[in-house]
Amino acid sequence: MINNVADILIEALPYIQQFHGKTVVIKYGGHAMVDEDLRKDFARDITLMKFIGIHPVVVHGGGPQIGSVLEQMGMTSHFVEGMRVTNKPTMDVVEMVLAGKVNKAIVAQISQEGGKAVGLSGKDGCLILSKKMHVVRPQPEGKPPEIIDIGMVGEVAAVNPGVIRTLEAGGFIPVIAPVGVGDSGETYNINADWVSSKIAVAMNAIKLILLTDVEGVIDKEGSLISSIKAADVEKMLHDGVVSGGMIPKIQCALEAIQKGVERVHIIDGRKPHAVILELFTDRGIGTVITE
Repeated sequence: MINNVADILIEALPYIQQFHGKTVVIKYGGHAMVDEDLRKDFARDITLMKFIGIHPVVVHGGGPQIGSVLEQMGMTSHFVEGMRVTNKPTMDVVEMVLAGKVNKAIVAQISQEGGKAVGLSGKDGCLILSKKMHVVRPQPEGKPPEIIDIGMVGEVAAVNPGVIRTLEAGGFIPVIAPVGVGDSGETYNINADWVSSKIAVAMNAIKLILLTDVEGVIDKEGSLISSIKAADVEKMLHDGVVSGGMIPKIQCALEAIQKGVERVHIIDGRKPHAVILELFTDRGIGTVITE
């Protein structure tokens, strides 16, 4: 048993040395956010990273939690192309749940494990500047595409990373809700995968880690791909091998790689201590995408 522990620590050493002083952005979502044991494991992983000299930045989702609160309030959710149609009353609930309930629960969990976490939304320090998003739905040949207004759903226009750098320098762990601010001060609900990708680029992060509810990227035979080049995964996307909810994750992973993030990891957040197993072991547990 002692030898096993020693082997694990020795295996982790080169990775600790390599990542020391570097920023790693983690998109936290899925089952890992709702299972009590997994929440604790995640908080411990993030705290461990900070204590050994790595700078974790957490960006979280909260779709199921938003849906639950809307249902409790008697508000119906409508989706277009997988995105929640967000009018003003819905946006108020989205902000309350993401920047309030969910964000502060993550901060409290990390703090309980000994980390110094600080909760933010994209509105704090104008961290995430946003613009309105429309859904463009192609029509039969000869007809113009249909432009669908989905309300206060936005996309990232720019990231101002100064507040994150200040927190990192002070030994704090930023925990960011994917709510952005528009030119006129309006609030936007933004996809957390894209927020994490944009922040990773702005922070010159060495890695972006996306927690999911699947093993990673799966090939056409149904097997996990442990490592893949960006060009190859882009071909899989083009050929339709990648589908469903994995598509936006691959898209934001490719953009991060193209803009300087060294590696993007898509991992199974349902596994205990998924983050440190991916970071500090030779085999990892998910898929790593490289240039």
